[in-house]
Amino acid sequence: MRRIGWKGGAILAAVALVLAVLAGTFAFGSATIDKETSFIIPQGSTLTSVAGKLENEGLVSSGRGFLLRAKLLGGSRPIQAGEFLLTPGMGQGEILSAFQSGDVIRRFITIPEGIPSILVWERLMAEEKLTGEIPVPVEGSVLPDTYDFESGEERTAVLARMQAAMQNYLAEAWPKRAPGIAVDNVRDAVILASIVEKETGTPSERRMVAGLYSNRVKKGMFLQADPTIIYPITKGKPLGRRIRKSEIAAINDYNTYSMAGLPKGPITNPGRESIAAVLDPAKTDALYMVADGSGGHEFNADYAAHQRAVDKWYALRRERGEM
Repeated sequence: MRRIGWKGGAILAAVALVLAVLAGTFAFGSATIDKETSFIIPQGSTLTSVAGKLENEGLVSSGRGFLLRAKLLGGSRPIQAGEFLLTPGMGQGEILSAFQSGDVIRRFITIPEGIPSILVWERLMAEEKLTGEIPVPVEGSVLPDTYDFESGEERTAVLARMQAAMQNYLAEAWPKRAPGIAVDNVRDAVILASIVEKETGTPSERRMVAGLYSNRVKKGMFLQADPTIIYPITKGKPLGRRIRKSEIAAINDYNTYSMAGLPKGPITNPGRESIAAVLDPAKTDALYMVADGSGGHEFNADYAAHQRAVDKWYALRRERGEM
């Protein structure tokens, strides 16, 4: 019978030791997930600390067993930071694979069209799964949309994506603008779009409203947009009452009842459609509009017709008890 050399014996002994360790360890080492569970791996975590965290949270029966199995059978891919969804029936190998693949839970935050920056700031600061401090964003710098984020992500990173989205959209949309529009630079386009955004909640009216205000800008008229009165008072938050005569007459860099042309900056964060409306407004001779009681507006080119429309719709509002 052929004898096994010392090298072969050492290999067999090592294999036997590994098998013995595996058998001894995994006899009591297993995943113990009984319901869908969110598990967070902080940035900078090691495999050892994650194994201990799994055991402490009752998701594996042995952190040491998970760690040993990971080192022997888990391959060389590193684990990723983030929030992971662990489900009943997952084995330890599947848990490790999820950590290595970076298949994290994506959470979402929505910035509605026409939300001012102070409310963007409040929304981001109220999201408990984000971290860190941010200043109130520059008005008009955030593109309204739904954005995904990871638990534990820095607010600065999420805000940077929102602002980059606005810059990217403007870079794409500005070269496609119609000829002869009322603004000659991107910033003024955003300012005018912010007024359009606040003046109508009816999507089909956006280009018409943009056409009306474009006409006023070109003629050097006062825009007389109520939201520009409110912005210096509340930074875009709802006023919660009717505008006072003293506020209509107030002289500042935003109130378009007391000055001609555009305000000094945006009064909200306009969405894509309002920006697009300014860059390609409706061809109209309208200079006046009044709310028609149905959520839309009646548009007119001369003041006499506009005043008749005002009288008609105000009478309707008084009948309804709204005035």
